Amino acid sequence: MAYRAALGDIRFILDHVVPLAPIAATERFAEATPDLAEAILTEAAKLCDTVMAPLRRAGDQTPARLENGVVRSTPGFAEAFRQIAGGGWIGVSAPSAHGGMGLPQVLNMAVHDMMSGACLALELNPLLTQGQIEALEHHASDEIKALYLPKLISGEWSGTMNLTEPQAGSDVGALRARAEPSGDGTYAVSGQKIFISWGDCDMTENVCHLVLARLPGAAAGTRGISLFLVPKFIPDGNGKPGVRNGVNVVSLEHKLGLHGSPTCVMDYDRATGWLVGEEHKGMAAMFTMMNNARLAVGVQGVGVAEAACQAAVGYASDRRQMGAIIEHPDVRRMLATMRAEVFAARAIALACAAATDMATATGEADWQARAALLTPIAKAYGTDVGCDVASMAMQVHGGMGYIEETGVAQFWRDVRVTSIYEGTNGIQAMDLVGRKMMDGGEAAFRLLEEIEAGAETARATLPDLAGAVWSAAETLREGTEAMVARAMPDRFAGAAPYLGAFARVLGAHCHLRAALAEGGQGPRTALARVHIERILPHYAACLAEAREGAGGLFALSPEVLAS
Repeated sequence: MAYRAALGDIRFILDHVVPLAPIAATERFAEATPDLAEAILTEAAKLCDTVMAPLRRAGDQTPARLENGVVRSTPGFAEAFRQIAGGGWIGVSAPSAHGGMGLPQVLNMAVHDMMSGACLALELNPLLTQGQIEALEHHASDEIKALYLPKLISGEWSGTMNLTEPQAGSDVGALRARAEPSGDGTYAVSGQKIFISWGDCDMTENVCHLVLARLPGAAAGTRGISLFLVPKFIPDGNGKPGVRNGVNVVSLEHKLGLHGSPTCVMDYDRATGWLVGEEHKGMAAMFTMMNNARLAVGVQGVGVAEAACQAAVGYASDRRQMGAIIEHPDVRRMLATMRAEVFAARAIALACAAATDMATATGEADWQARAALLTPIAKAYGTDVGCDVASMAMQVHGGMGYIEETGVAQFWRDVRVTSIYEGTNGIQAMDLVGRKMMDGGEAAFRLLEEIEAGAETARATLPDLAGAVWSAAETLREGTEAMVARAMPDRFAGAAPYLGAFARVLGAHCHLRAALAEGGQGPRTALARVHIERILPHYAACLAEAREGAGGLFALSPEVLAS
Protein backbone atom coordinates (compact mmCIF):
# COMPACT_ATOMS: atom_id res chain seq x y z
CA MET A 1 0.00 0.00 0.00
CA ALA A 2 1.68 3.20 -1.18
CA TYR A 3 1.75 6.20 1.14
CA ARG A 4 -0.87 8.85 0.52
CA ALA A 5 -0.87 12.19 2.32
CA ALA A 6 -3.78 12.46 4.75
CA LEU A 7 -5.54 15.25 2.87
CA GLY A 8 -9.02 14.16 3.93
CA ASP A 9 -8.29 14.31 7.66
CA ILE A 10 -6.33 17.54 7.40
CA ARG A 11 -9.06 19.27 5.39
CA PHE A 12 -11.74 18.06 7.79
CA ILE A 13 -9.84 19.24 10.86
CA LEU A 14 -9.16 22.67 9.36
CA ASP A 15 -12.82 23.00 8.39
CA HIS A 16 -14.56 21.66 11.49
CA VAL A 17 -12.28 20.86 14.44
CA VAL A 18 -9.53 23.51 14.36
CA PRO A 19 -11.02 25.96 11.86
CA LEU A 20 -8.68 27.93 9.65
CA ALA A 21 -11.39 30.55 9.06
CA PRO A 22 -10.80 32.63 12.24
CA ILE A 23 -7.09 32.80 11.41
CA ALA A 24 -7.78 33.90 7.84
CA ALA A 25 -10.17 36.52 9.21
CA THR A 26 -7.28 38.38 10.85
CA GLU A 27 -5.44 41.12 9.00
CA ARG A 28 -2.12 39.33 9.49
CA PHE A 29 -3.24 36.17 7.67
CA ALA A 30 -5.90 37.55 5.33
CA GLU A 31 -4.18 35.91 2.36
CA ALA A 32 -4.88 32.44 3.74
CA THR A 33 -8.14 32.14 1.81
CA PRO A 34 -9.90 28.77 1.40
CA ASP A 35 -8.79 28.58 -2.23
CA LEU A 36 -5.16 29.28 -1.38
CA ALA A 37 -5.19 26.82 1.52
CA GLU A 38 -6.64 24.13 -0.72
CA ALA A 39 -3.99 24.80 -3.35
CA ILE A 40 -1.20 24.64 -0.75
CA LEU A 41 -2.41 21.35 0.72
CA THR A 42 -3.12 19.73 -2.64
CA GLU A 43 0.25 20.61 -4.15
CA ALA A 44 2.11 19.59 -1.00
CA ALA A 45 0.34 16.24 -1.06
CA LYS A 46 1.44 15.67 -4.66
CA LEU A 47 5.04 16.46 -3.75
CA CYS A 48 4.94 14.10 -0.80
CA ASP A 49 3.25 11.22 -2.61
CA THR A 50 5.24 11.29 -5.83
CA VAL A 51 8.65 12.79 -4.93
CA MET A 52 9.38 12.22 -1.24
CA ALA A 53 7.62 8.95 -0.36
CA PRO A 54 9.61 6.86 -2.86
CA LEU A 55 12.81 7.93 -1.07
CA ARG A 56 11.86 6.67 2.39
CA ARG A 57 13.36 3.21 1.88
CA ALA A 58 16.33 4.59 -0.02
CA GLY A 59 17.28 6.75 2.96
CA ASP A 60 17.21 3.69 5.21
CA GLN A 61 19.10 1.34 2.90
CA THR A 62 21.62 3.82 1.46
CA PRO A 63 22.39 6.15 4.38
CA ALA A 64 24.14 9.49 4.31
CA ARG A 65 27.89 9.02 4.61
CA LEU A 66 30.95 11.08 5.51
CA GLU A 67 33.46 11.21 2.67
CA ASN A 68 36.64 13.29 2.87
CA GLY A 69 35.07 15.59 5.44
CA VAL A 70 31.88 16.14 3.42
CA VAL A 71 28.50 14.52 4.03
CA ARG A 72 27.14 12.80 0.94
CA SER A 73 23.37 12.48 0.96
CA THR A 74 21.26 9.50 -0.04
CA PRO A 75 20.89 9.22 -3.84
CA GLY A 76 17.76 11.04 -4.88
CA PHE A 77 17.64 13.33 -1.84
CA ALA A 78 19.34 16.28 -3.59
CA GLU A 79 16.93 16.16 -6.52
CA ALA A 80 13.94 15.96 -4.19
CA PHE A 81 15.29 18.78 -2.06
CA ARG A 82 15.55 20.97 -5.14
CA GLN A 83 11.85 20.40 -5.76
CA ILE A 84 11.05 21.22 -2.14
CA ALA A 85 13.08 24.43 -2.31
CA GLY A 86 11.97 25.34 -5.81
CA GLY A 87 8.32 24.99 -4.84
CA GLY A 88 8.77 27.50 -2.03
CA TRP A 89 7.95 24.95 0.68
CA ILE A 90 10.73 26.11 3.01
CA GLY A 91 9.18 29.57 3.05
CA VAL A 92 5.53 28.69 3.71
CA SER A 93 5.40 30.61 6.99
CA ALA A 94 8.55 32.70 6.47
CA PRO A 95 8.35 36.52 6.24
CA SER A 96 7.25 37.78 2.84
CA ALA A 97 9.72 40.68 3.12
CA HIS A 98 12.54 38.19 2.56
CA GLY A 99 10.85 35.95 -0.01
CA GLY A 100 8.57 33.78 2.11
CA MET A 101 4.83 33.21 1.75
CA GLY A 102 3.97 34.57 5.21
CA LEU A 103 1.18 31.99 5.65
CA PRO A 104 -0.10 30.61 8.99
CA GLN A 105 1.86 27.99 10.89
CA VAL A 106 -1.21 25.76 10.87
CA LEU A 107 -0.78 25.32 7.11
CA ASN A 108 2.98 24.89 7.47
CA MET A 109 2.49 22.18 10.09
CA ALA A 110 -0.06 20.43 7.88
CA VAL A 111 2.57 20.34 5.15
CA HIS A 112 5.17 18.92 7.56
CA ASP A 113 2.65 16.28 8.67
CA MET A 114 2.50 15.05 5.07
CA MET A 115 6.26 15.38 4.50
CA SER A 116 7.07 13.44 7.67
CA GLY A 117 4.86 10.56 6.65
CA ALA A 118 6.46 10.53 3.21
CA CYS A 119 10.15 10.69 4.20
CA LEU A 120 11.05 11.85 7.70
CA ALA A 121 14.81 11.81 7.10
CA LEU A 122 14.54 14.33 4.27
CA GLU A 123 11.81 16.43 5.94
CA LEU A 124 14.18 17.18 8.81
CA ASN A 125 16.40 19.37 6.63
CA PRO A 126 13.85 22.04 5.64
CA LEU A 127 12.30 21.82 9.11
CA LEU A 128 15.56 22.81 10.79
CA THR A 129 16.06 25.62 8.29
CA GLN A 130 12.60 26.96 9.09
CA GLY A 131 13.46 27.01 12.78
CA GLN A 132 16.60 29.01 12.06
CA ILE A 133 14.63 31.42 9.88
CA GLU A 134 12.27 32.11 12.78
CA ALA A 135 15.10 32.60 15.27
CA LEU A 136 16.92 35.04 12.98
CA GLU A 137 13.70 36.89 12.15
CA HIS A 138 13.08 37.59 15.84
CA HIS A 139 16.60 38.10 17.18
CA ALA A 140 19.21 38.82 14.47
CA SER A 141 20.46 42.20 13.32
CA ASP A 142 19.05 43.75 10.17
CA GLU A 143 22.33 43.06 8.38
CA ILE A 144 22.20 39.35 9.19
CA LYS A 145 18.55 39.16 8.21
CA ALA A 146 19.16 40.84 4.87
CA LEU A 147 21.98 38.45 3.99
CA TYR A 148 20.86 35.13 5.41
CA LEU A 149 17.05 35.03 5.35
CA PRO A 150 16.59 35.15 1.55
CA LYS A 151 19.19 32.38 1.14
CA LEU A 152 17.62 30.17 3.80
CA ILE A 153 14.07 30.75 2.58
CA SER A 154 15.01 29.92 -1.01
CA GLY A 155 16.81 26.75 0.03
CA GLU A 156 20.13 27.90 -1.37
CA TRP A 157 21.49 27.60 2.16
CA SER A 158 20.33 25.34 5.00
CA GLY A 159 20.30 25.83 8.77
CA THR A 160 21.00 23.81 11.92
CA MET A 161 21.00 24.34 15.67
CA ASN A 162 23.91 23.30 17.91
CA LEU A 163 23.11 22.87 21.59
CA THR A 164 24.23 19.48 22.86
CA GLU A 165 27.79 18.67 23.94
CA PRO A 166 29.23 15.35 25.16
CA GLN A 167 29.03 16.42 28.82
CA ALA A 168 25.93 18.62 28.46
CA GLY A 169 22.76 17.00 27.18
CA SER A 170 19.54 18.42 28.56
CA ASP A 171 21.64 20.43 31.03
CA VAL A 172 22.52 23.05 28.41
CA GLY A 173 23.99 25.30 31.09
CA ALA A 174 26.92 22.89 31.43
CA LEU A 175 28.19 23.57 27.91
CA ARG A 176 31.87 24.44 27.41
CA ALA A 177 31.92 25.91 23.90
CA ARG A 178 33.43 29.39 24.00
CA ALA A 179 33.42 32.49 21.83
CA GLU A 180 36.05 35.21 21.91
CA PRO A 181 35.60 38.69 20.40
CA SER A 182 37.82 39.15 17.35
CA GLY A 183 37.75 42.95 17.51
CA ASP A 184 35.96 43.40 14.18
CA GLY A 185 32.42 42.61 15.28
CA THR A 186 32.85 38.87 14.79
CA TYR A 187 33.70 36.14 17.29
CA ALA A 188 36.01 33.12 17.25
CA VAL A 189 33.88 30.12 18.25
CA SER A 190 35.51 26.93 19.56
CA GLY A 191 34.15 23.70 20.96
CA GLN A 192 32.50 20.42 20.08
CA LYS A 193 28.80 19.72 19.54
CA ILE A 194 27.08 16.36 19.15
CA PHE A 195 23.74 15.09 17.79
CA ILE A 196 23.59 17.80 15.11
CA SER A 197 20.98 16.75 12.56
CA TRP A 198 21.97 17.62 8.99
CA GLY A 199 25.14 19.26 10.35
CA ASP A 200 26.48 19.09 6.82
CA CYS A 201 25.05 18.25 3.40
CA ASP A 202 25.77 18.37 -0.29
CA MET A 203 22.28 19.61 -1.19
CA THR A 204 22.84 23.31 -0.46
CA GLU A 205 25.62 25.84 -1.17
CA ASN A 206 26.14 26.65 2.49
CA VAL A 207 25.20 25.25 5.89
CA CYS A 208 24.54 27.84 8.60
CA HIS A 209 24.85 26.84 12.23
CA LEU A 210 23.27 28.49 15.25
CA VAL A 211 25.72 27.70 18.04
CA LEU A 212 25.40 28.22 21.77
CA ALA A 213 28.69 29.29 23.37
CA ARG A 214 30.00 31.24 26.35
CA LEU A 215 31.79 34.60 26.16
CA PRO A 216 34.81 35.36 28.35
CA GLY A 217 33.76 36.18 31.90
CA ALA A 218 30.20 35.00 31.34
CA ALA A 219 28.22 33.69 34.28
CA ALA A 220 27.89 29.98 34.86
CA GLY A 221 24.75 28.17 33.79
CA THR A 222 22.24 29.22 31.16
CA ARG A 223 22.45 32.91 32.14
CA GLY A 224 25.92 33.14 30.63
CA ILE A 225 25.19 31.61 27.23
CA SER A 226 25.19 33.55 23.96
CA LEU A 227 24.05 32.54 20.48
CA PHE A 228 26.20 32.77 17.34
CA LEU A 229 25.59 32.27 13.65
CA VAL A 230 28.49 30.28 12.19
CA PRO A 231 28.36 29.46 8.46
CA LYS A 232 30.29 26.63 6.84
CA PHE A 233 31.53 29.12 4.24
CA ILE A 234 32.00 32.78 5.17
CA PRO A 235 29.94 34.94 2.78
CA ASP A 236 32.02 37.19 0.54
CA GLY A 237 31.27 40.80 -0.37
CA ASN A 238 28.60 39.67 -2.84
CA GLY A 239 26.84 37.42 -0.35
CA LYS A 240 28.19 34.26 -1.98
CA PRO A 241 29.87 31.39 -0.10
CA GLY A 242 33.52 32.40 0.27
CA VAL A 243 36.39 30.92 2.27
CA ARG A 244 35.88 27.77 4.32
CA ASN A 245 35.20 28.48 7.99
CA GLY A 246 36.76 26.65 10.94
CA VAL A 247 33.91 24.18 11.34
CA ASN A 248 34.15 20.50 10.45
CA VAL A 249 32.22 17.26 10.77
CA VAL A 250 34.23 14.85 12.92
CA SER A 251 32.00 11.83 12.43
CA LEU A 252 28.44 10.65 11.87
CA GLU A 253 26.53 8.90 14.63
CA HIS A 254 25.52 5.27 14.10
CA LYS A 255 21.81 5.32 14.84
CA LEU A 256 18.83 3.03 15.29
CA GLY A 257 17.00 4.73 12.42
CA LEU A 258 16.72 7.92 10.36
CA HIS A 259 19.76 6.77 8.43
CA GLY A 260 19.09 9.18 5.58
CA SER A 261 19.43 12.12 7.97
CA PRO A 262 23.09 12.59 8.98
CA THR A 263 23.57 13.21 12.70
CA CYS A 264 26.94 14.88 13.06
CA VAL A 265 29.64 15.42 15.64
CA MET A 266 30.79 18.98 14.92
CA ASP A 267 34.11 20.61 15.76
CA TYR A 268 34.50 24.39 15.89
CA ASP A 269 38.10 25.64 15.85
CA ARG A 270 38.06 29.43 16.17
CA ALA A 271 35.33 29.51 13.56
CA THR A 272 34.11 32.98 12.61
CA GLY A 273 30.66 33.67 14.02
CA TRP A 274 28.25 36.57 14.44
CA LEU A 275 26.30 37.30 17.61
CA VAL A 276 22.55 36.74 17.34
CA GLY A 277 20.58 38.73 19.89
CA GLU A 278 22.16 40.15 23.02
CA GLU A 279 25.22 38.89 24.84
CA HIS A 280 24.37 36.26 27.48
CA LYS A 281 20.77 36.04 26.17
CA GLY A 282 21.36 33.14 23.83
CA MET A 283 18.87 30.79 25.42
CA ALA A 284 16.02 33.22 24.81
CA ALA A 285 16.92 33.36 21.12
CA MET A 286 17.46 29.62 20.84
CA PHE A 287 14.12 28.92 22.53
CA THR A 288 12.41 30.68 19.63
CA MET A 289 13.85 27.99 17.37
CA MET A 290 13.28 25.20 19.88
CA ASN A 291 9.61 26.02 20.47
CA ASN A 292 9.03 25.99 16.73
CA ALA A 293 10.86 22.67 16.54
CA ARG A 294 8.99 21.11 19.47
CA LEU A 295 5.63 21.53 17.78
CA ALA A 296 7.11 20.35 14.48
CA VAL A 297 8.57 17.24 16.15
CA GLY A 298 5.12 16.41 17.50
CA VAL A 299 3.87 16.71 13.93
CA GLN A 300 6.66 14.38 12.79
CA GLY A 301 5.30 11.76 15.16
CA VAL A 302 1.83 12.21 13.68
CA GLY A 303 3.12 11.96 10.11
CA VAL A 304 5.02 8.72 10.71
CA ALA A 305 2.06 7.30 12.62
CA GLU A 306 -0.14 8.05 9.59
CA ALA A 307 2.24 6.22 7.26
CA ALA A 308 2.54 3.25 9.65
CA CYS A 309 -1.24 3.07 10.02
CA GLN A 310 -1.68 3.04 6.24
CA ALA A 311 0.86 0.25 5.90
CA ALA A 312 -0.86 -1.81 8.59
CA VAL A 313 -4.30 -1.40 7.03
CA GLY A 314 -2.91 -2.37 3.63
CA TYR A 315 -1.25 -5.49 4.99
CA ALA A 316 -4.28 -6.51 7.06
CA SER A 317 -6.55 -6.13 4.05
CA ASP A 318 -4.37 -8.35 1.87
CA ARG A 319 -3.11 -10.93 4.36
CA ARG A 320 -5.13 -14.17 4.43
CA GLN A 321 -5.00 -16.28 7.57
CA MET A 322 -8.30 -17.87 8.47
CA GLY A 323 -9.78 -15.19 6.25
CA ALA A 324 -8.54 -11.63 5.81
CA ILE A 325 -6.87 -10.68 9.07
CA ILE A 326 -8.55 -7.28 9.00
CA GLU A 327 -11.66 -9.18 10.10
CA HIS A 328 -9.94 -10.59 13.19
CA PRO A 329 -11.24 -8.76 16.29
CA ASP A 330 -7.83 -8.06 17.82
CA VAL A 331 -6.41 -6.81 14.52
CA ARG A 332 -9.46 -4.58 14.10
CA ARG A 333 -8.92 -3.32 17.67
CA MET A 334 -5.35 -2.34 16.88
CA LEU A 335 -6.23 -0.66 13.57
CA ALA A 336 -9.11 1.28 15.13
CA THR A 337 -6.92 2.39 18.02
CA MET A 338 -4.19 3.50 15.65
CA ARG A 339 -6.54 5.53 13.49
CA ALA A 340 -8.25 7.16 16.51
CA GLU A 341 -4.94 8.11 18.10
CA VAL A 342 -3.58 9.57 14.86
CA PHE A 343 -6.65 11.76 14.42
CA ALA A 344 -6.47 13.02 18.01
CA ALA A 345 -2.73 13.75 17.89
CA ARG A 346 -3.08 15.51 14.52
CA ALA A 347 -5.93 17.70 15.78
CA ILE A 348 -4.00 18.65 18.94
CA ALA A 349 -0.90 19.59 16.92
CA LEU A 350 -2.93 21.73 14.53
CA ALA A 351 -4.73 23.33 17.49
CA CYS A 352 -1.35 24.31 18.89
CA ALA A 353 -0.28 25.77 15.55
CA ALA A 354 -3.57 27.66 15.27
CA ALA A 355 -3.10 29.15 18.74
CA THR A 356 0.38 30.27 17.70
CA ASP A 357 -1.09 31.94 14.63
CA MET A 358 -3.79 33.71 16.62
CA ALA A 359 -1.17 34.91 19.10
CA THR A 360 0.90 36.27 16.21
CA ALA A 361 -2.10 37.91 14.56
CA THR A 362 -3.69 39.45 17.66
CA GLY A 363 -0.91 39.76 20.23
CA GLU A 364 -3.43 38.66 22.85
CA ALA A 365 -2.00 37.14 26.01
CA ASP A 366 -4.66 34.42 26.19
CA TRP A 367 -3.64 33.06 22.78
CA GLN A 368 0.02 33.21 23.73
CA ALA A 369 -0.74 31.25 26.89
CA ARG A 370 -2.81 28.73 24.92
CA ALA A 371 0.01 28.13 22.44
CA ALA A 372 2.54 27.76 25.27
CA LEU A 373 0.30 25.28 27.11
CA LEU A 374 -0.35 23.13 24.05
CA THR A 375 3.25 22.96 22.84
CA PRO A 376 4.53 20.33 25.32
CA ILE A 377 1.29 18.34 24.95
CA ALA A 378 1.49 18.37 21.16
CA LYS A 379 5.15 17.38 21.19
CA ALA A 380 4.93 14.60 23.78
CA TYR A 381 1.59 13.14 22.72
CA GLY A 382 2.35 13.35 19.01
CA THR A 383 5.65 11.52 19.38
CA ASP A 384 4.26 8.96 21.84
CA VAL A 385 1.51 8.23 19.34
CA GLY A 386 4.12 7.98 16.61
CA CYS A 387 6.07 5.36 18.58
CA ASP A 388 3.01 3.43 19.75
CA VAL A 389 1.30 3.35 16.36
CA ALA A 390 4.52 2.30 14.61
CA SER A 391 4.89 -0.51 17.15
CA MET A 392 1.29 -1.61 16.62
CA ALA A 393 1.83 -1.56 12.86
CA MET A 394 4.64 -4.08 13.36
CA GLN A 395 2.30 -6.16 15.53
CA VAL A 396 -0.38 -6.19 12.83
CA HIS A 397 2.22 -7.51 10.42
CA GLY A 398 3.05 -10.33 12.85
CA GLY A 399 6.39 -11.98 12.19
CA MET A 400 6.71 -10.10 8.92
CA GLY A 401 6.77 -6.87 10.89
CA TYR A 402 10.11 -7.93 12.36
CA ILE A 403 11.54 -8.65 8.93
CA GLU A 404 13.21 -5.67 7.33
CA GLU A 405 12.04 -6.47 3.79
CA THR A 406 8.49 -5.39 4.60
CA GLY A 407 9.76 -1.93 5.57
CA VAL A 408 7.32 -1.52 8.47
CA ALA A 409 10.03 -1.74 11.13
CA GLN A 410 11.60 1.39 9.65
CA PHE A 411 8.66 3.47 10.84
CA TRP A 412 9.42 2.55 14.45
CA ARG A 413 13.18 2.91 14.06
CA ASP A 414 12.80 6.32 12.44
CA VAL A 415 10.21 7.79 14.77
CA ARG A 416 11.68 6.50 18.04
CA VAL A 417 14.06 9.44 18.41
CA THR A 418 11.27 12.01 18.24
CA SER A 419 10.24 11.31 21.83
CA ILE A 420 13.84 12.07 22.84
CA TYR A 421 14.98 15.11 20.91
CA GLU A 422 13.96 18.76 21.31
CA GLY A 423 13.56 17.95 25.00
CA THR A 424 12.58 14.43 26.04
CA ASN A 425 8.90 13.84 26.67
CA GLY A 426 9.61 13.79 30.39
CA ILE A 427 11.03 17.29 30.07
CA GLN A 428 7.94 18.33 28.10
CA ALA A 429 5.76 17.08 30.94
CA MET A 430 7.78 18.95 33.54
CA ASP A 431 7.53 22.06 31.38
CA LEU A 432 3.75 21.64 31.28
CA VAL A 433 3.29 21.40 35.06
CA GLY A 434 6.10 23.82 35.82
CA ARG A 435 6.66 26.83 33.59
CA LYS A 436 3.32 26.52 31.78
CA MET A 437 1.40 26.53 35.06
CA MET A 438 3.14 29.44 36.69
CA ASP A 439 -0.15 31.24 36.05
CA GLY A 440 -1.80 29.01 38.65
CA GLY A 441 -3.25 26.85 35.89
CA GLU A 442 -5.40 29.60 34.38
CA ALA A 443 -4.61 28.72 30.76
CA ALA A 444 -5.42 25.08 31.45
CA PHE A 445 -8.68 25.98 33.17
CA ARG A 446 -9.76 28.16 30.23
CA LEU A 447 -9.15 25.27 27.86
CA LEU A 448 -11.08 22.87 30.11
CA GLU A 449 -13.99 25.32 30.19
CA GLU A 450 -14.08 25.20 26.38
CA ILE A 451 -14.04 21.40 26.44
CA GLU A 452 -16.94 21.30 28.90
CA ALA A 453 -18.90 23.89 26.91
CA GLY A 454 -18.36 21.83 23.75
CA ALA A 455 -19.61 18.73 25.52
CA GLU A 456 -22.71 20.58 26.69
CA THR A 457 -23.43 21.62 23.10
CA ALA A 458 -23.07 18.00 21.95
CA ARG A 459 -25.41 16.52 24.59
CA ALA A 460 -28.52 16.87 22.41
CA THR A 461 -26.93 14.92 19.53
CA LEU A 462 -24.51 12.53 21.24
CA PRO A 463 -25.51 12.38 24.91
CA ASP A 464 -23.39 9.36 25.87
CA LEU A 465 -20.19 10.58 24.24
CA ALA A 466 -20.74 14.16 25.40
CA GLY A 467 -21.34 13.03 28.97
CA ALA A 468 -18.13 11.03 29.03
CA VAL A 469 -16.07 13.95 27.72
CA TRP A 470 -17.68 16.41 30.16
CA SER A 471 -17.00 14.13 33.14
CA ALA A 472 -13.41 13.57 32.08
CA ALA A 473 -12.81 17.31 31.70
CA GLU A 474 -14.27 18.00 35.13
CA THR A 475 -12.11 15.31 36.72
CA LEU A 476 -9.08 16.71 34.90
CA ARG A 477 -9.94 20.13 36.31
CA GLU A 478 -9.74 18.68 39.81
CA GLY A 479 -6.49 16.94 38.89
CA THR A 480 -5.09 20.23 37.61
CA GLU A 481 -6.01 22.02 40.83
CA ALA A 482 -4.21 19.31 42.78
CA MET A 483 -1.18 19.48 40.49
CA VAL A 484 -0.88 23.26 40.88
CA ALA A 485 -1.02 22.88 44.66
CA ARG A 486 1.73 20.26 44.75
CA ALA A 487 5.32 20.98 45.74
CA MET A 488 8.42 19.48 44.15
CA PRO A 489 9.39 16.70 43.61
CA ASP A 490 5.79 15.43 43.68
CA ARG A 491 4.72 17.74 40.86
CA PHE A 492 7.48 16.60 38.52
CA ALA A 493 7.08 12.93 39.45
CA GLY A 494 3.44 13.08 38.39
CA ALA A 495 4.04 15.25 35.32
CA ALA A 496 4.23 12.58 32.62
CA PRO A 497 0.99 10.78 33.56
CA TYR A 498 -0.73 14.14 34.01
CA LEU A 499 0.27 15.15 30.47
CA GLY A 500 -1.05 11.80 29.25
CA ALA A 501 -4.39 12.47 30.93
CA PHE A 502 -4.64 15.95 29.46
CA ALA A 503 -3.84 14.66 25.96
CA ARG A 504 -6.53 11.99 26.11
CA VAL A 505 -9.18 14.44 27.29
CA LEU A 506 -8.17 16.98 24.66
CA GLY A 507 -8.15 14.27 22.00
CA ALA A 508 -11.64 13.20 23.02
CA HIS A 509 -12.80 16.81 22.70
CA CYS A 510 -11.45 16.92 19.14
CA HIS A 511 -13.16 13.65 18.26
CA LEU A 512 -16.44 14.90 19.71
CA ARG A 513 -16.25 18.04 17.59
CA ALA A 514 -15.63 15.87 14.54
CA ALA A 515 -18.63 13.67 15.31
CA LEU A 516 -20.83 16.68 15.89
CA ALA A 517 -19.75 18.20 12.57
CA GLU A 518 -21.21 15.23 10.69
CA GLY A 519 -24.42 15.23 12.73
CA GLY A 520 -23.59 12.29 14.96
CA GLN A 521 -23.73 9.73 12.16
CA GLY A 522 -20.95 8.56 9.90
CA PRO A 523 -17.30 7.46 9.97
CA ARG A 524 -16.11 10.35 12.14
CA THR A 525 -18.67 9.46 14.75
CA ALA A 526 -17.67 5.80 14.67
CA LEU A 527 -14.05 6.79 15.17
CA ALA A 528 -15.02 9.16 17.98
CA ARG A 529 -16.71 6.24 19.73
CA VAL A 530 -13.51 4.24 19.53
CA HIS A 531 -11.53 7.05 21.15
CA ILE A 532 -14.05 8.13 23.77
CA GLU A 533 -15.16 4.64 24.80
CA ARG A 534 -11.82 2.81 24.57
CA ILE A 535 -8.96 5.34 24.80
CA LEU A 536 -10.32 8.21 26.89
CA PRO A 537 -10.88 6.02 30.01
CA HIS A 538 -7.10 5.70 30.33
CA TYR A 539 -7.05 9.30 31.58
CA ALA A 540 -8.35 8.11 34.97
CA ALA A 541 -5.42 5.73 35.42
CA CYS A 542 -3.03 8.51 34.40
CA LEU A 543 -4.49 10.87 36.99
CA ALA A 544 -4.32 8.16 39.65
CA GLU A 545 -0.62 7.78 38.96
CA ALA A 546 -0.14 11.56 38.88
CA ARG A 547 -1.75 11.86 42.30
CA GLU A 548 0.86 9.51 43.75
CA GLY A 549 3.59 12.02 42.94
CA ALA A 550 6.98 10.83 44.11
CA GLY A 551 5.45 8.51 46.67
CA GLY A 552 7.43 5.28 46.86
CA LEU A 553 9.76 6.10 43.98
CA PHE A 554 12.71 7.07 46.15
CA ALA A 555 12.11 4.25 48.61
CA LEU A 556 13.80 2.09 46.00
CA SER A 557 17.54 2.59 46.36
CA PRO A 558 19.84 2.52 43.32
CA GLU A 559 21.14 -0.83 44.62
CA VAL A 560 17.63 -2.31 44.62
CA LEU A 561 16.91 -0.90 41.16
CA ALA A 562 20.12 -2.47 39.87
CA SER A 563 19.46 -5.88 41.40
